[in-house]
Amino acid sequence: MKIVVALGGNALLRRGQALSADNQLANIRRAATQLARIAHAHTLVLTHGNGPQVGLLALQSAAYTAVDTAVETYPLDVLGAETEGMIGYLLEQELANLLPAKRAITTLLTRVEVDPLDPAFAHPSKPIGPIYNARQAAQLATDKGWKMAADGESMRRVVASPQPLRVLGLDAIRWLLEHDALVIAAGGGGIPVARGADGHSLQGVEAVIDKDLCSSLLARELQADCLVIATDVAAVYLDWGQPSQRALGTVTPKELAQHSWPAGSMGPKVAAACAFVVATGRRAVIGSLDDIEALLAGTAGTQIRPDPVGKPLRHDL
Repeated sequence: MKIVVALGGNALLRRGQALSADNQLANIRRAATQLARIAHAHTLVLTHGNGPQVGLLALQSAAYTAVDTAVETYPLDVLGAETEGMIGYLLEQELANLLPAKRAITTLLTRVEVDPLDPAFAHPSKPIGPIYNARQAAQLATDKGWKMAADGESMRRVVASPQPLRVLGLDAIRWLLEHDALVIAAGGGGIPVARGADGHSLQGVEAVIDKDLCSSLLARELQADCLVIATDVAAVYLDWGQPSQRALGTVTPKELAQHSWPAGSMGPKVAAACAFVVATGRRAVIGSLDDIEALLAGTAGTQIRPDPVGKPLRHDL
């Protein structure tokens, strides 16, 4: 099978962990161990989140000072490219340590086109970087002009997250897959670029694309057999965090559409999975990376399958 696996940023750097190189490497080694179990038998494309990492790089850039020198923080498209290289390198190396030497593993910096007039630019919503308390968040908003928003009981910086329109470089990805390479692409949702007024030239934009929505688009373009959205929870839950919370097993896009999902966490994952299923008639699954083999076997996670024609909706979800 041809499978696109989207690794959540929090699956690679756990919520609340220090944003250290050691923590990141430990989590990537853990992820590589899970992925190696399925890489032998499948054509595999990996994508990954970058929210914690791109926020950290932005902070490091902003902290630079030199005598008589003013250096603006590097733009988010450049920082996104840096995280693609950083995380891709670590995934590539750890997977190479586990897979046969003849299995090629390649990381591709991937540009993704967005609409420069996307309303998301006026309404930042994508959380990046570490968490802050209310006092720290207010100070950063004043000092740096950042937009801050609640993330659970804490606060995080939020930036524009436009819809991905087109993944650039698909021919290269297809060629690599045809030659049995494991491909790491569109990390962090890809590097956001927008078309200029001439209709031809492209330039980077200040944004971070949602990695799940981009992974869904990539999976559709590659005609993948399955889209796996691997996160740090076992499934999609109704009534999350309440005594009545319950995991969803096998559901359809129409059944999921009966409910609202948090915009900053599960919402994009559900939307991405449903978009893939509706467009292709194939299966998507959301669940824990630890259960990767069971997710593919259909025995774990939330399995999202096409709506059967003529079948009434379930109202007990």
